Amino acid sequence: MSTRTSLPLFSPSPCKVCYAADRDGTSGGGGSSQGSESLLKPEEHVLSTLEADGSRRWLRPKLSMGEWWKRRRVTAYILMVVFVAIPHLRIGGKPLILLDIAAREFTVLGKTFYPTDTLVLALFMLSVFVSIVLITAITGRAWCGWACPQTVYMEFLFRPIDRFFDGTVGKGGKPARGISPVWQIARFAVYLVLCMFLAHTFLAYFVGTEKLALWVRSSPIDHPSAFLVMAGTTGLMLFDFLFFREQMCLIACPYGRFQSVMLDEQSKIVAYDPARGEPRIKGKRTHDDDRGIDLVRGNEAGDCVDCQQCVVVCPTGIDIRDGLQMECINCTQCIDACDDVMHKVGKPKGLIRYSSQDAIARKPKKLLRARTIIYPIVLVGVFSGLAMAISSKSGFDARILRGRGAPYSLLGAKEVSNAFNLRLVNRTEIPQTYELSTDHSSIQVEIIDTDAQRLEPAESKLLPIRLNFPSSMTMGDGNESIDLTVKDQSGNERTISMKVLGPRR
Repeated sequence: MSTRTSLPLFSPSPCKVCYAADRDGTSGGGGSSQGSESLLKPEEHVLSTLEADGSRRWLRPKLSMGEWWKRRRVTAYILMVVFVAIPHLRIGGKPLILLDIAAREFTVLGKTFYPTDTLVLALFMLSVFVSIVLITAITGRAWCGWACPQTVYMEFLFRPIDRFFDGTVGKGGKPARGISPVWQIARFAVYLVLCMFLAHTFLAYFVGTEKLALWVRSSPIDHPSAFLVMAGTTGLMLFDFLFFREQMCLIACPYGRFQSVMLDEQSKIVAYDPARGEPRIKGKRTHDDDRGIDLVRGNEAGDCVDCQQCVVVCPTGIDIRDGLQMECINCTQCIDACDDVMHKVGKPKGLIRYSSQDAIARKPKKLLRARTIIYPIVLVGVFSGLAMAISSKSGFDARILRGRGAPYSLLGAKEVSNAFNLRLVNRTEIPQTYELSTDHSSIQVEIIDTDAQRLEPAESKLLPIRLNFPSSMTMGDGNESIDLTVKDQSGNERTISMKVLGPRR
């Protein structure tokens, strides 16, 4: 049995290109072929999707419909429904998610945010980032294999369509015979309809279902820009699912490259157990009861029968037995395939399984480690800040800005005036008129532009005001702390603490 006990966090694929020296051990002499290094031809695939001659290697993975695949299929179908339903769902009359970039309004869970909500946006992005890091540190690439839209649609919508037109339903792999041009056109038509539907669903996240429905019912001439965006999105999806495919995960998506910093030896991954599987030898096994090992033609053998089933089912074309690789998306197809083979040869399942680097190396499991302690603490802090920032958003925003010029002006011998600009943002769905008052009865609030008191939904304005008060209020310190109260017609109220300035004596 193999004595290998550990694996590197990322095992590079075996070297396909190497240099060979001449037979007598010399190099670089005399200009002869024996006196110089020669470049050997690659023996296998340079990359999982690249042939030795540099051409594209088209992957047609076989299908292993085991327990993990059934779970992923149920999850994928639920997610497909969720992805389509989200733009149509409403909370308090507002969409569940609407990212209206043109209007600079972002509605999430029924709450609308604006470009001025810098703190909320920053905390939200930080919470998403920390959540991804935490989930990856614990579960590896569970997102990629189970919930990513690229994987969900590719593996459970478009590949089944391919298998239908290829005549390989339920098994996958290469078709037994070529596909006729008529079937190729039919497949493209199905792809086109589905990509158009997905493109419209994608646009609904950014323009809303009402506007999208209006565009669909009207002529493209009435909305050329929107039509071009939809057509471009459809074209990109066709390119992705019809041609680019697994290259999106291997080349374009940076998530796989982030693994090296987000994973550790205790993270959950799909892993092959070399201590149990090596040495891998094909052939019928006989058990040596005295030594407790399996033999093939008199040689010691591991449980791996080298059937290559874990390779032919992989949607990214890798061999999981080479160790943890960037291309692995934790789709569990190799687990299902290997478990099926182990069942047939009478061996225990789990030669390929969900595990961790340390578990495969027979090291003890650590429930608490730096990543699983620090990340949750940071995440709780960020979520708390985000919750406080969101809860502080009432029906409107109000922020006071001191006016330009002198800090105060004298209106007479005993009266002082301070100029301010009040930044108002109406967050409600109806027009609002705002009233101002202070906690000092001796302070008069003078509104310079009364038209700026009225704001339309989502509108932002600067309301210029003056605060006039007796000069005796600031005698001694030269300032006085006051509270400015702003109310709208819906009963929303904000109190702003501020200072007015005046003469000291």
